[in-house]
Amino acid sequence: MDPECARLLPALCAVLADPSQAVADDTCLEKLLDWFKTVTEAGSSLLLLQENPCLVDLLTHVLDLKPQNVSPRVLSFSLCLAGTFAAQEDCFEYLQQGQLLLGLFGEAGPLSWAAWSVPIVRSGWIRGLRSLAQHPSALHFLGDSGAVDALFSLQGDSSLFVASAASQLLVHILALSMQGKAAGSSSLQGSAWPACAQKIVDHVEACLCSTAAPQVTQALNVLTTTFGRCHNPWTEVLWGQLGPLVAHLLENEPIPAAHSLVDLLLSVARSGPRDMAVGGSSSPVFASADCGLWETTARMLSCLSPSQAGPLALGTLKLQNCPQALRSQAFGVLLQPLVCILRATAQAPGPPGVLDETTEGSSMTVDTLLSSKSACVGLLCQTLAHLEELQPLPQRPLHWPQTLLVEAAVIILKLCEGSVAPSSSEGGRLCGALAGCVRVQRAALDFLGTLSQGATSQELMLQVFAVLLETLESPASSPTVLKKAFQATLRWLLDSSLPPSSLDLGLPAPLFLKELFPVLQKRLCSPCWEVRDSALEFLTHLTACWGGEADFREVLLASEVPKLTWQLLRDPESYVRASAVTAMGRLSSQGLQAASESSGHLEVQQGLVGELLHILSVDSEGFPRRAVARVFTEWLRDSHADVARDTEWFVATVLPMVSRDLDWEVRAQGLELVQVFLAQTLGQSSPHCPYVVTLPKASPPSPLPEVLRTLCQLQVFDFAFRALFDCDRPVAQKACDLLLFLKDKTAPCSGLQEPGESSDVTSVEATLQRWQAGEQGQPLSTLEPKEVLAALRSMDLEGLQSRLAESSDHVEKSPQSLLQDVLATVAVLEENVADCY
Repeated sequence: MDPECARLLPALCAVLADPSQAVADDTCLEKLLDWFKTVTEAGSSLLLLQENPCLVDLLTHVLDLKPQNVSPRVLSFSLCLAGTFAAQEDCFEYLQQGQLLLGLFGEAGPLSWAAWSVPIVRSGWIRGLRSLAQHPSALHFLGDSGAVDALFSLQGDSSLFVASAASQLLVHILALSMQGKAAGSSSLQGSAWPACAQKIVDHVEACLCSTAAPQVTQALNVLTTTFGRCHNPWTEVLWGQLGPLVAHLLENEPIPAAHSLVDLLLSVARSGPRDMAVGGSSSPVFASADCGLWETTARMLSCLSPSQAGPLALGTLKLQNCPQALRSQAFGVLLQPLVCILRATAQAPGPPGVLDETTEGSSMTVDTLLSSKSACVGLLCQTLAHLEELQPLPQRPLHWPQTLLVEAAVIILKLCEGSVAPSSSEGGRLCGALAGCVRVQRAALDFLGTLSQGATSQELMLQVFAVLLETLESPASSPTVLKKAFQATLRWLLDSSLPPSSLDLGLPAPLFLKELFPVLQKRLCSPCWEVRDSALEFLTHLTACWGGEADFREVLLASEVPKLTWQLLRDPESYVRASAVTAMGRLSSQGLQAASESSGHLEVQQGLVGELLHILSVDSEGFPRRAVARVFTEWLRDSHADVARDTEWFVATVLPMVSRDLDWEVRAQGLELVQVFLAQTLGQSSPHCPYVVTLPKASPPSPLPEVLRTLCQLQVFDFAFRALFDCDRPVAQKACDLLLFLKDKTAPCSGLQEPGESSDVTSVEATLQRWQAGEQGQPLSTLEPKEVLAALRSMDLEGLQSRLAESSDHVEKSPQSLLQDVLATVAVLEENVADCY
């Protein structure tokens, strides 16, 4: 331990032991615990206590105080601290000599105090035990002190955090008890379990036989955690002993703790011993036919309600080692709700034989779908989400019924739109339950979007685009539904295996686009800003992918979309203005911006660059200005025609705006723009003459001083040096990277000054020091190239880059600073109490 920390430690312990002293909050105490844990992991806990007896005095004082005088916060800290020290066996024995641990964790300790009613004390007690439970001596202590029995009762604690921690500690104690038995399972039968392990197993067994659902849940949670964390042969013996009791739960009506039972079966199925011969992977120790796991899983899939069976079916299909018959049954469970929807609406559910396994249990699914609107909506949303999650996985079934799934998603969207004429009473009830249901629409659109990656027939693809257009056109579609409909439409357009110019949808591509763009125009004029924003995002992505296609360009330019997008640059909502800036930037890059034939509009006459500069200079919101800065950077990078016409004028116009912007992201993007400009201007240094740089191919090589003089005239260095001391660290980091890039590019020429020439950078350094001190009002004097080179050489940019990469609290993160903060906080609290009187 640091000597200064050891000097402060007695004062800290005195403060914590004094009930009249108030500690500010739990954060300082948690940091102290982390520090003590680090100290004990690096050295001997026993030596630490012997060199700092104030720590033992603190723990003793907590026990000597009257229970009502102990602060719950300090008591919890003391329990955790004692457990941290006792994690080492020699220190455990040292603390046991004075019965200190028994007083803190035994039945006569905090368990019988009034402070036990505070959850933080119970949590601290469990955390302390979890820390000390690391060695055989701790196991004997846990068994003799009554701690294990207390943990059994804490499983049902009113605090979920305490209850969860108690269950996890029981699993840890069980695993610790079995460490010596991990080599084999032959000696684990009957009474061969160690004492602590036997006690926990007996408790779990009793809870599984209980008729009270909470106790069954507690037992299942312990077993789930056990099989999830422990991968030794003894777990197979444990399952062989308790598996029949778990299976017996399926005979109850209703099945108790069904969700916890599902979690347990999946945890057991994923569990297995670590076979080091095959690289440490988990082998299916429970996959043998005599363990009963797969039979129990199959029974559960048949017995559970559709909403309860869904998670089990999905988890089963994700398993690497699972019988094919069980996989088929699980997939049938997932498909049942969609098959019932198709049958209720008189749709043929795929080829004969593909879904025979879905007939069993379908009556239960139909009952659930028709029982109530909430049950129908909940089951459909869960089913669609599960299938969406399964679709991209390699474990999905080989016979993936793409046609059935697409048809089901389409018919569900039509049911939500109310455009299906029911042919049966079930269909009519489904129409009533799903009409206008935004939640199901969102889930169906998400699922339909993922199905775009599969092979789909021409006829079915027409149905997909028809229902998507219907959803986009419907006045009843909510903003979130429209956003997802745009996303699904984009995925189906872009994921098509055919080129965009020949969609082969049974109609020419221009005709389909002509149906789409009137809908897009309508949504760009929506009174809801979220809809306008979604439409602009869709346009941006579509243009980025299809902007070079002749058919797309023709339909777009024949529509009002570019003109409407231009008008949205002045939208009252800042998010829409930002999206319009991005969309116009993309359209302009593809030569698809609005035509300037309407001379009555001044903004059109000025051109898009002028309009974007206007937004960058006067818009009161940060989002549009950020978007403009990003567009300008992309234009410069891609040599946009309006930028390439006069690049220096463009940079000189933009830099003063972004460098003084109040939004740090705009300033950072401005530095990115400078980085692009420098990369284009400086290029790669010539390997032959270090004084000459290679500019873009269109320009001949120019002397470096000329390039530097241009950068000085554009005030690039003024911006970079000022940003170097920006109060927002990302800006300073980007400025430092930029100057390091310049320093690297100019390094070959830094020693080429004429003899007798000197660069006086005193005034530059003085200005930079004032900027660093926060006085950024004074501008930087006009720089010459030789002054720039000298300034770059004199600055420790590498060191600054390392300091900027450190966390913001690295200076005040030391243990000494932490101890000082705790003591100072106590003093401040005392002053505040005095001021109150």
